[in-house]
Amino acid sequence: MGKITWEMSAQEAVGSSRAAFIKKIYELAQTNDKICLVNCDCSPEGSVQYQFGQQFKDRFIDTGIMEQTACGLASGLALSGKTVFCQAFGPFLSTRAVEFIYLDGAYNDAAVTYIGTHCGVTAAAGPTHAAVLDIAYMRSMPNMTIIAPADAGQIEKVMEAAVDYGHPIYVRCARGEEPLVYKDNSYRYEIGKAIVAQEGTDVTLIGCGNGVYQCVRAAELLEKEGISARVIDMHTIAPLDKEVIYAAMRETKGIVTCEDHMVTGGLGSAVAEVVAVADDEKLRIPVKRLGLPTSEFFIQGEPEEVYAYYGYDYNGVYRTAKEILGK
Repeated sequence: MGKITWEMSAQEAVGSSRAAFIKKIYELAQTNDKICLVNCDCSPEGSVQYQFGQQFKDRFIDTGIMEQTACGLASGLALSGKTVFCQAFGPFLSTRAVEFIYLDGAYNDAAVTYIGTHCGVTAAAGPTHAAVLDIAYMRSMPNMTIIAPADAGQIEKVMEAAVDYGHPIYVRCARGEEPLVYKDNSYRYEIGKAIVAQEGTDVTLIGCGNGVYQCVRAAELLEKEGISARVIDMHTIAPLDKEVIYAAMRETKGIVTCEDHMVTGGLGSAVAEVVAVADDEKLRIPVKRLGLPTSEFFIQGEPEEVYAYYGYDYNGVYRTAKEILGK
């Protein structure tokens, strides 16, 4: 762990995780003949997926809109010794195909990397096309690793790490371009080890996916008011890096979590569970979870509009951090 620099300008650089992950898989497949790609109606002519299929015909399957079939095939390939990436729209991968991921993938500890795109509210198409319960579903499965990369650069690191990981992984990424949290990809990345992007002594801000960016921006606002905020990129939600949470409990006065997901069952719940069962009751600092409420189906709108409406944009993180500190 250590301090990582990021873009903080008013006009941030952006990148598409959805574009970055497939380019990395295509690159890795050039030198690794075990890599296979299974996807669901995600290979239009001219796409990188299409190019993959043209070049590696015997290592590519497009099942069309049959996510269950794709997940079953992916597990079979993995159990036969292949390195398998399975891509589908996150809303359907995490709901329609969940039984196949649970029984064929997790139960058999099959080394499939499932990649859900359009996750969170990034499809801007309302509840039917949003993956906002996927972390909760996947987090309840034994053997399942869950990763929400902070930006397009980090998802490339995830793809590289997944090749030799040897267990099922669920990776969630957004639909389009989002701000790049990190200036470059020179930092060390390890599945299951959180990144402390900024040290702080007053409050800890923990994000995953786009939530990391929101925490970074909130920390900048807090710093202007003399509040020292620790920022943690909790890219891996399962297995969770408990040590980094224990350190936050010992060294700061409260924790705010931020995620593009329902507050129940996601990152916030995972962090709160660690705090709630701490052996030393004196370490049980306040935890405030920011995300979508479970009391209603969320409003339809552009992602940034939804983030702001439900208070999990950077302004919401900033306000909540001040509230938790009583300021």
